[in-house]
Amino acid sequence: MSIKVLRPGLLTTIQDLGRVGYQKYGVIVSGAMDAYALRMANLLVGNSETMAALEITMAGPTLEVQQDTLLAVTGGQLSPSIGNYQLPSWRPVFVKKGSVIRFGKCISGCRSYLAFAGGFNTEKVMGSQSTYLRAEIGGYKGRTLKEGDILSLNNQTSPLADHFTALFSRDTKKSFYAPAWRVRTSIQPQKKETVIRVLTGTHYTQFDSDSQEQFFTKTFTISPQSDRMGYRLRGPELKLDETFEVLSEAVALGTVQVPADGNPIILLADRQTTGGYPRMGQVINVDIPLLAQLKPGDTIAFKKISLMEAEELYIGLEKELNDVRVGMLVKRHEKTP
Repeated sequence: MSIKVLRPGLLTTIQDLGRVGYQKYGVIVSGAMDAYALRMANLLVGNSETMAALEITMAGPTLEVQQDTLLAVTGGQLSPSIGNYQLPSWRPVFVKKGSVIRFGKCISGCRSYLAFAGGFNTEKVMGSQSTYLRAEIGGYKGRTLKEGDILSLNNQTSPLADHFTALFSRDTKKSFYAPAWRVRTSIQPQKKETVIRVLTGTHYTQFDSDSQEQFFTKTFTISPQSDRMGYRLRGPELKLDETFEVLSEAVALGTVQVPADGNPIILLADRQTTGGYPRMGQVINVDIPLLAQLKPGDTIAFKKISLMEAEELYIGLEKELNDVRVGMLVKRHEKTP
């Protein structure tokens, strides 16, 4: 089973949930920018949530499916289609051999995730298939996809994949089949500026009072100099009460650092393992998927919440994923018509 890349798109890589446990050796975590969307895509095709999928950014690829397969598209809406028909998102889709999947106009968000039942048959590097571009490791030859690449897939072995394959493969006249239902998600793009909830950071009280107020009352714009490592923001200049030296220490996903120019940087999937800039805040885990779907020019506003609120929101999101996990087990046992 395999997928042929006819056009690679702007930035298409293989990503899973990251390379965990190696930061002490200077190896970054990497992984999907929107882990929620990746986990959901895997659940919809019967994979383990940790398996690798394609992360598709802004301008997507054109792919030829060289074997009947079950797949799912989640995340941002990048107008996927087969022939003249829109490819449904947030649901399992059975696709026939020879079908060509095209990603088109970016309607909302900026990153889609495409998971295939069985996952990709690529080598794991330090326990992960994630592509780390700067080190040229993981994924497919440690790089973005190129025209002519052949991506090998593992066999579809899950009961869920077998069920949907049997359900949708009967009519030989159509190139793909999808159920009428789709999963609901609480993570939705916001129309104006995106509100990102944060905890105050280690050095928050060492910024002057004006900076503390502006951080939570003004808006910031994502700079074009942003990437998977972090989003550079432009807005009010944040200043310390007094300059002091910060010892370099471990950083986390969503840490908001403020370098000498006063413009914050939100650290993301390809973040470094340690950092030495003052920390203004920490984005809560639940809002990382919202950040992952933003692009240069989008604006954000920060909102302060408590640790208890952040924990309750995290538990709620995990319950949402578990509801889908249970729901897919129910679908698996439905009778075929």
